[in-house]
Amino acid sequence: MATAQVPGDRLAQVRIHLKTRSPDIELPQDTGPILVSTELKRYQLSTLVNRLLDTEKPIPLEFLVNGQFLRTSIDEFLTQNGISAETTLSVEYVKALIPPLYVASYEHDDWVSSVDVLSASSKAGQWAGARYDSSAQRILSGSYDGLLRVWNMSSEVVATGQGHTASVKAAKVLSPTQVVSSGFDRTLRLWKYEDSEAAGAASLTPTLELYGHKASIDNIAVHAPSSRILSASSDHTVGIWSSKKAEGPAAPENLLPTANKRRKLSNTKTLPQRGPLNILEGHQSQVSDVCFDGRDATVAYSSSWDHSVKTWDLTTGACVDTRTTAQSLFSICHLPEASLLATGTSARHITLIDPRASATTVSAMTLRGHTNAVVSLATDPASSYQLVSGSHDGTCKIWDIRSVRNDAGTERVGDSVYTIERDSAKGKPKAVGGEGVKVFGVAWDREVGVVSGGEDKRVQINKSSPP
Repeated sequence: MATAQVPGDRLAQVRIHLKTRSPDIELPQDTGPILVSTELKRYQLSTLVNRLLDTEKPIPLEFLVNGQFLRTSIDEFLTQNGISAETTLSVEYVKALIPPLYVASYEHDDWVSSVDVLSASSKAGQWAGARYDSSAQRILSGSYDGLLRVWNMSSEVVATGQGHTASVKAAKVLSPTQVVSSGFDRTLRLWKYEDSEAAGAASLTPTLELYGHKASIDNIAVHAPSSRILSASSDHTVGIWSSKKAEGPAAPENLLPTANKRRKLSNTKTLPQRGPLNILEGHQSQVSDVCFDGRDATVAYSSSWDHSVKTWDLTTGACVDTRTTAQSLFSICHLPEASLLATGTSARHITLIDPRASATTVSAMTLRGHTNAVVSLATDPASSYQLVSGSHDGTCKIWDIRSVRNDAGTERVGDSVYTIERDSAKGKPKAVGGEGVKVFGVAWDREVGVVSGGEDKRVQINKSSPP
């Protein structure tokens, strides 16, 4: 593409070639380059493409030109990027991400460390398939008060789980009937979840205690089809566990509580206790987060304060790759279609890493905009290019990795599409470091929306409503 400076008497029209990566909004035939006014902005382009698509109802569209979202007129974009109006622009159109508006906040007694969602469109709901036909939506939260809570969409607690002897650090829905949690007490716990929509009540009953770590278990990942759970611990290791009691080996005797301190259920029966299938060693500092590969559940990735991302073969327990960055890493998630790992850093940005052996550089892209550590990440369930981050700066940010620019010559940098502020901070002076409103956990569900929890003792819901 030509890069000559556009003269002041530029043509009033420019040729554009339209394309999309979404089959459901693909033009019926190749329209070839079309001539449009350089005064057009996003809305006018969206109207034009909808006419070409002959849609029954208009679809809000965004436009990527040279990897950047069009936020001005075409004329201003050409000027800012030094592109000649005589050049044919390749313009990619995608469905617009609608701003996630505030819906509600659920108040806790203490900091909210972790959130997850159970719905028909959530991973747990999809894994269950036909066995889960409920239309009810539930939010799971873990708190520093040591409790798990399950909420309905009317901000009511329908079930409470009490069993951890210290703060809960992570909680995940494994299936519509099973929940997993971990915490400062160095254990993972499995819970039976029973929900009675008709009665408007539910229950969380502990069913299994898992021992194997020697320090706090700060994050977990689950994969119901293989009955596997991964844990990230401050003891510098990654744990592999089975959600099935019969598959788990005996718990290590030296890590079990003494007999006189062993917690018992109200019916005096001691909970079954099991150990890990494997403990993966290799990190030099605490492991902050762990995730499964989105396409191959026998592969996992871990991030650590030691600045590294490790790729693990879960079948053999071997570390097959290590990528080292310049900062401590606090969170990780996999973007399988882009073949990238997103890692939240202590340096206030998100580093995108290509874990494939063929990758020539560690950092494929950097997402900038947070003003404090990025401690939680989740992917958009409706797009393979978008993710949400939760930060100690008191915000969640939504990103689209298709929108990037080149900084300092070679570094590829992306900016956030939307910023979600904490509703509890409205009307108060903004704390640069997010003091009082730090976000600790975030989840993104197609039906429920973006769910986040943090230092303000609230679970907050933001949702994009169709136009």
